[in-house]
Amino acid sequence: MSHHIVIVGGGTGGSVLANNLAERLNTEITEGDVNVTLVNDGPDHVYKPVWLYVPFGKREPEDGRRRLSELIDDRIDLRNERVSEIDTDAKQLHYQDRAGSVDYDSLVLATGSTLAPEEIPGLAKGGHDYYSEDGAVALREELLPFTEGHLVLSVIGTPHMCPAAPLEFVFMADDWFRKRGLREAIEITYTYPTDRVHGNPNIAEWAKPLLDERNINVETFFNAEEVDPESKVITSMEGPDLDYDLLVSIPPHRGIDLIKEAGLGDNGWVSVDKHTLEAEHADDVYALGDTAETGVPKAGSVAHYQAGVVAQRLSSTVRGYPATATYDGKTICFLETGMDEASFVAFDYENPPNPVPPSQKLHWSKLAYNEAYWLTARGLL
Repeated sequence: MSHHIVIVGGGTGGSVLANNLAERLNTEITEGDVNVTLVNDGPDHVYKPVWLYVPFGKREPEDGRRRLSELIDDRIDLRNERVSEIDTDAKQLHYQDRAGSVDYDSLVLATGSTLAPEEIPGLAKGGHDYYSEDGAVALREELLPFTEGHLVLSVIGTPHMCPAAPLEFVFMADDWFRKRGLREAIEITYTYPTDRVHGNPNIAEWAKPLLDERNINVETFFNAEEVDPESKVITSMEGPDLDYDLLVSIPPHRGIDLIKEAGLGDNGWVSVDKHTLEAEHADDVYALGDTAETGVPKAGSVAHYQAGVVAQRLSSTVRGYPATATYDGKTICFLETGMDEASFVAFDYENPPNPVPPSQKLHWSKLAYNEAYWLTARGLL
């Protein structure tokens, strides 16, 4: 009887995992002892970090898009389907547009994050984001001709994808306006919902002096409650209102309803053991990347490293060995500090982040990785 591994989600985590399993379990797949299926609700794989550069006219959305069929190993059964139900007791999946069910022996959920701007009245109409392809394109149309006024970037709710990206955006915007001789005519304000400028205290301690040095206003304990698109005002629960001419928001993030409906976790995130990545409320189920509630950032590097751990654990299970591989919280991130400089940080569960001094070399390293990312998705890096 073939062991059926099903991966739901074709983002970074799901793609890296599928290609890793194709290599690790080559013999078992060839002999018919293992079948690996990757299910994604669309034909494309999207590299979301590209969206940060789109509003500044530096990249195009298609730069971050490839066909999954071009990235995924031929040994993987690739399915363009939407999963509508997960029954962890029966170990079955149901597809939205197909009758019947699909059995699995091991299930990996890599369903990512979704944006929920509708949770804040007026936000969908009054704000712009670069956390979606359409949002990044719409923001470009507003940002490129913006020559004076008040730009507000408001982080609305945590956790969210790529925790450094809000800081990156205001650092890049500041530098971009300066290089165009516009900065004196543009006020920039950055808001964050807690008592510091970033969720991680070490990152916050590093970033605050940079914000001050660049005359970027900071409003902490600013939990956005409502946006008035007509008067261009964003209101917080704590009381202060901010007038804006251009509002850039990081909308509330949620997982998918499918996870909650399956009893695997609240808000669409799967409750897991942070070291093994095994679901706490079901057997033979793993989660990784944004989907896994581990306390580490919702970042591509996290999904990449977690995929390697899950691949090792599943390979051990298939071969009848104890699964011993564990995830140590490893995270790496390049942080743009302008249009041509960046910092870098690496940390894990035991070692806190310590961003290095910004340099042009690190900026080019980030751009180089963005180009090389497609090798990562293919399991080659």
